[in-house]
Amino acid sequence: MSEKTPVVSIVMFLGAAILGALGAYLYKSGAQSAVGTWSSYLLNPRILGGLLCYATVMVLFVAAFRIGGALTVLYPIYASTFVFGAVIAWYAYGTPIKMPNILGMLLMVAGMYLMGRQ
Repeated sequence: MSEKTPVVSIVMFLGAAILGALGAYLYKSGAQSAVGTWSSYLLNPRILGGLLCYATVMVLFVAAFRIGGALTVLYPIYASTFVFGAVIAWYAYGTPIKMPNILGMLLMVAGMYLMGRQ
């Protein structure tokens, strides 16, 4: 049985991918600003922001699956987190995005497209 995936579920997973990448950035920047004490980790606004991002990702996953959609369509969309993460790293830290990175991203997007074909 083939299950049609609603566009709203796809958009929710794309939002989850963006929030997942933002959460990773917030964890990294929070860890860099922590001084090594428990309180500097537990009360760090960036780390707490990362936790909020990841909690929101889980809420979006559940809501999208509740609305409907195939796991084989939706979960590959979440792989775009790596693309968003590279863009955030480039913007925030000046991490270069080189041709092999671009080719890898294109292959991931092609794979997401092929996995999502219904």
